[in-house]
Amino acid sequence: MDGLFVCWCFMIDLSVQKIRIAFEKGNDILKGVTFDINSGEHVGILGRNGAGKTTLFRIISGELDSDEGQVVTAPGKRVGVLSQIPVYPEHFTGEDVLRQAQRRIERMGEEMEALAGKMAEGDSSSDTLRAYDRLSAEFLRLGGYELQRFRDTVANGLGIPKLQREQPYSELSGGERTRLNLARLILEDTDILLLDEPTNHLDMSASEWLEDYITRFKGTVLAISHDRYFLDRTVSRIIEIVDGMPEFYSGNYSFYLQEKERRYEERLRQYEKQEAKIAQLQKAADDLHLWAFMGADKLHKRAFSIEKRIEKMRVTDRPKTEAKMRSRFGEREFRGDEVLVAKGLSKSFGDKRIIENTDLLIEPGEAVALIGDNGTGKSTLIKMIMGEEPQDGGFVRLGPAVKAAYLPQTVTFEDGSLSVLETMMYEGRCTQQEARDRLAAFLFRGEQVFTPVSALSGGERSRLKLCMLMRSDINLLILDEPTNHLDAASREWIEEALSDYTETLLFVSHDRYFINRFATRIWAMENGELHDYRMGYEEYRAYLDRQKELAQSAPAKSEKPKKEIKKPAASREKSLGRVERDISKLEEKISENERAQEAAATDYTRLMELTSEREALETELTRLMEEWEELAQ
Repeated sequence: MDGLFVCWCFMIDLSVQKIRIAFEKGNDILKGVTFDINSGEHVGILGRNGAGKTTLFRIISGELDSDEGQVVTAPGKRVGVLSQIPVYPEHFTGEDVLRQAQRRIERMGEEMEALAGKMAEGDSSSDTLRAYDRLSAEFLRLGGYELQRFRDTVANGLGIPKLQREQPYSELSGGERTRLNLARLILEDTDILLLDEPTNHLDMSASEWLEDYITRFKGTVLAISHDRYFLDRTVSRIIEIVDGMPEFYSGNYSFYLQEKERRYEERLRQYEKQEAKIAQLQKAADDLHLWAFMGADKLHKRAFSIEKRIEKMRVTDRPKTEAKMRSRFGEREFRGDEVLVAKGLSKSFGDKRIIENTDLLIEPGEAVALIGDNGTGKSTLIKMIMGEEPQDGGFVRLGPAVKAAYLPQTVTFEDGSLSVLETMMYEGRCTQQEARDRLAAFLFRGEQVFTPVSALSGGERSRLKLCMLMRSDINLLILDEPTNHLDAASREWIEEALSDYTETLLFVSHDRYFINRFATRIWAMENGELHDYRMGYEEYRAYLDRQKELAQSAPAKSEKPKKEIKKPAASREKSLGRVERDISKLEEKISENERAQEAAATDYTRLMELTSEREALETELTRLMEEWEELAQ
């Protein structure tokens, strides 16, 4: 029995037991949260903004003490947290931060060099040899001979350019520091990753790279995320924090959505069945009381007995769904053939080309997703369309019958000191009652309507701006990162609102779930060029994958297959010599590959090709080594 207990404990990387914490007396954020995370599990943590997800992470990492309960981490397991952005010395560059993550492995290399020096001086004691062998094996396991290559691979994958790595860390923006911190976490050889919104400052290509890394990661992962694509690809279990307590779902995000709805429907059926039974019993009790008043006094006792039974039955409250915003975008009938047209459009900032000599046309009813890596100029193009940014050449204009509404990435209001209600009345040009009704539909209720708009969070500002936009009759809706800063419930709401919008839509987004649901056309910006794909997002991704496969297979197809020439069986010695020569050639190719990787340190695409080539060479080398061992025996 004891052995089974030890084995069970060994499988658990993280045990959270009865965690309770309150920042205000009598108002617990977490109300006794308990769960275990098994070794190697990838778990998503969900909950509305303010539910206590980040607080829970801070308690798990030891940054914050809980009022009650404890967190137990498996002995020897290293925990890394994305939300904690360390402070580094003033002189540290981005590269220094990345190197710091590998300092433990570098120290192992230094110890190996010291031991090698002792052995060179004649120290051949068993202690020295054992210490060197142990360090050498661990150094090899941790990739000690490829530290620079690993740094370059991770940095390129997360979109951290060489220039940024050379900059002082103190001069980097919050988003750039977050990327570096994520890269540092990956490089640290951490056993348990706690990721708080890891894709928030990543563009799509970096998010996809991170997903691939997490999918292959053998350690344990807990991820707070509103990125539904990320959760679908990387986690196999969901823990949702609801009213300070955890609810568990054994699947990814898509499973969670279906199961959550199924549980709600089941609870609703149970409640309705209970209420029907209570209504039946209550009628019987009322009838008995009536008959008792008509002369059969003994029937009161039976009625009271039924009423006591009814009280005991009231154990299930009506199940609640999260409050949802209820509103729809206004629409204005469009007359004309063009919603937006541009000819010869060009824009540069210094040497950086955003777009050059480009023609654009959007027709009525299209939903165009403008995508691209950070810094490619998506928001600049939107601002040119809205007339907020001048173009260097060409022109862009909206059709004469177009009435556009624009939600910028960063929402501001004319007077930050005004309350939510006053802003709605002033900028929305409506009466107090109309303002209150519309705000209530967007979950601005009670005392919250008197909050100054300057005190609102980014998500709340976007919600208020949308409240103003949706009261207008519009036929072109332009959204710049509409789901940024929104929790999952709010993202689902805006999707629900847009699902009934049939006019023209142009939006910038990194939210692949959102893009996949709405885009009928993709504009992809890259290196000053805009590529137009008249297809949805899944078709677009499939098209890119096919192009990549064709590019990789083209050289192979051009070579004529060589006919296999059967040779007579060689002697064992001759076969052994052949295998040794093949091993020597492969080792030379691997050395050439290493040099090529060093030369391509800042070329992400070339580096990925060389990494794949290296893996194939090492697989072949392993096979030849096994063949050599058999022959040598």
